[in-house]
Amino acid sequence: MTHSGDDETGIPVEEALPSFASAFPFGRFNPMQTETLPALLGRDENIVVSAPTASGKTAIAEVAICRTLDAGGTALFLAPLRALTNEKEREWERFEELGYSVYVVTGERDLNPRRAERADVLVMTPEKADSATRKHDSHRYEFVTDVDCCIIDEVHLLDADGRGSVLEVTISRLRRLCDPRVVALSATMRNVEDVAAWLDAPEETTFSFGDDYRPVPLEADVATYSQGENAFADKYRRLYRALDLAEQHIREDGQALVFVASRQDTVQAAEKARDELAQRDVPVGVRGNYDAHQEADAFENDTLRQSVIDGVGFHHAGLSRADKNRVEEWFREGRVDLLFSTSTLAWGVNLPARCVVIRDTQRHDPLEGETEMSPLDVLQMLGRAGRPGYDDRGYAWVVCDGSSAGRYRELLTEGKCIESRLADGGDPGSDDLTTHLNAEIALGAVRDVDDAMDWLETTFYYVRANRESGYDSGESLRSRVSERLEWLVEHEFVELDGLRVEPTPLGRLASEFYLALPTARSFADLAADGIDEDTVLRTVATASEFDSVAARSAEEDAIDAVLGRRGDDLAPGARKVLASLEARTSGTTPAALQSDAWVIRQNALRLLGALRAIVDRLEGGTAANQVRRLAARIETGVSDDAVGLTAIDGVGESRARTLAAAGYRAPADVAGATADQLAAAGLEDSVADRVRENAAELPAVAVDWGGFPERVPRGERELQEVTVRSTGGDARASLAVTVNGVEMTTKSTYLGETMLPVGVFGGDTDELEFAVRVAFPELPLAAVVRSRTVGVVD
Repeated sequence: MTHSGDDETGIPVEEALPSFASAFPFGRFNPMQTETLPALLGRDENIVVSAPTASGKTAIAEVAICRTLDAGGTALFLAPLRALTNEKEREWERFEELGYSVYVVTGERDLNPRRAERADVLVMTPEKADSATRKHDSHRYEFVTDVDCCIIDEVHLLDADGRGSVLEVTISRLRRLCDPRVVALSATMRNVEDVAAWLDAPEETTFSFGDDYRPVPLEADVATYSQGENAFADKYRRLYRALDLAEQHIREDGQALVFVASRQDTVQAAEKARDELAQRDVPVGVRGNYDAHQEADAFENDTLRQSVIDGVGFHHAGLSRADKNRVEEWFREGRVDLLFSTSTLAWGVNLPARCVVIRDTQRHDPLEGETEMSPLDVLQMLGRAGRPGYDDRGYAWVVCDGSSAGRYRELLTEGKCIESRLADGGDPGSDDLTTHLNAEIALGAVRDVDDAMDWLETTFYYVRANRESGYDSGESLRSRVSERLEWLVEHEFVELDGLRVEPTPLGRLASEFYLALPTARSFADLAADGIDEDTVLRTVATASEFDSVAARSAEEDAIDAVLGRRGDDLAPGARKVLASLEARTSGTTPAALQSDAWVIRQNALRLLGALRAIVDRLEGGTAANQVRRLAARIETGVSDDAVGLTAIDGVGESRARTLAAAGYRAPADVAGATADQLAAAGLEDSVADRVRENAAELPAVAVDWGGFPERVPRGERELQEVTVRSTGGDARASLAVTVNGVEMTTKSTYLGETMLPVGVFGGDTDELEFAVRVAFPELPLAAVVRSRTVGVVD
């Protein structure tokens, strides 16, 4: 029977939620809604509600949101479709009227991190939530770890090909990150108990007609490792696991405190970590800082003195009081990024860190040997995570073997048969399991097959595999995971480090940019083969992300008009994408292609952003700058010779075209003009001066050749220094020096000012053509080339 919202048999909204009565478009809950209220408002567990369509499940979501808001928390509503996110934004203006903020986060909107962080209600699709949780350790997306309640609208989406696995792994990851209360709503389904089992919803909060978690400032969890037979090797496995967990925070100017078993372990771990961080190119340490070197001389312990210069310290009771005080001071001041300590530091010394890792759950006792740390010790150590006034959240981890994981987790946390689509099979390079496995490796959650199996245990797939035939489980599932890991290694998304797998830069970038793995692989191949505009556009157009694009018969003539015979070997959809992108770079898109042009362009810009990052990481900043300039042309339709103008804040397509028509080609031209001249060129009087000022804030390259000679004797060699500086603003730059077209020196730096060593050698040639090239990989500015000719004399 269908109940209306004003059913007399239900409880009045005013009685259940007096502070939120005006947020509901009806005065009384219907019987189905009323039956769920005790669980929603009186209990804290996860909730699963399966009910017929149009029976009022939206009100259940809104009750969950109201309870969350009333407690001062943040709610996340996962809508199955992007269109529904916009609908909810409109519907929930009712919450805005009560003083709460509703913010929609989708791929088609520019993210405002401040609004997202301050929002009381977030609305996202599963795909956007997947992308956001993959980047939760970035400032832009850290808000996603502050979710108190997650409402899944239409949880039976789990059974949808492609999208179902996204929802499944996103919820599993979100629970790992911040363990929100999950309220899962669905149309009628036969196996509601399986969804409840996956979400740990008890019988009392599972309904056939939706785990509450209120996160605390400390986010604590267990990280497992694969235990071997050699205790010494295990120690280093745990160390690498600890570094994996700490690395992301150190890279973001956070600090990590790692507890180990003994005094000797603090020293050995610090020495190994110095090498490992250097190998991973993690920016730590104060080398080159004269004052810091002078202050480090005060350390009495020689090893500690050398270690702190590299940003890594150790602390134990055997150090002198002066050295303990010094290393604590360096850590508080941020000059030591990673500190290894015995458990004694957890007691009595207020030395918090953003990230705390317990590498060793045993400690060495001189009389009793290796003993388990007490639960009180563990909690005390983990309590050091989070720096008041600096970190919004502390991150704490216990590293242990799989057999102990449950015990530590307990300490820390005290209509249709819905199927999982996570491991449906198919080609390893394109199936969902491989894609999501790579994402978990990139996040540091999976380091080997055992970790992968642990991760799978958090999925809906695992529940179904244990309850139903037709699923891989046990050794069969383990074999499938091993095959996927082998594929990821073979295609360079991960690499083997002994018994463990580590994400490669390509694997991390594929996850960060939400790329299909074949697309990421093709981008890496493109970076290796060399960048040119035609190849870039073709590679983007043939990306699997565009597989669903179809070319209509009415569009064929327009496609041919743009491409001619080029691209005849491509599928019709890919050829349409290619034509749309090429037409945009020229500034004129045929009318027949305009209906899909915006969607194609937005997806292409996302892919080009990923390609730029991959090329920047694998090939260098000059090639990345080429991709960035092409992306700007596709975004704005501005010609290649004037696209640099779009780097100016406040200058988009229209203003760039206006300035280009008046002869302005680069931000430096604009910065050198007067407001009156810019107004005469066609800019509004009210913005001309601001545009000029913004242009002046962009980098402007000046090259000082210093004492560079005009000629050099044959057979002689001189070492010169060339100074490159920005006379405008600072930006990350890629610099290269070539001699007669041969690259001799490269450098990536944040320009400012930097010096390049250049060797001038009088060889066999009679003339040396030196060129300094400066490119900005993150800005659409044209690369700057300055040259100097040196004669070779006998």
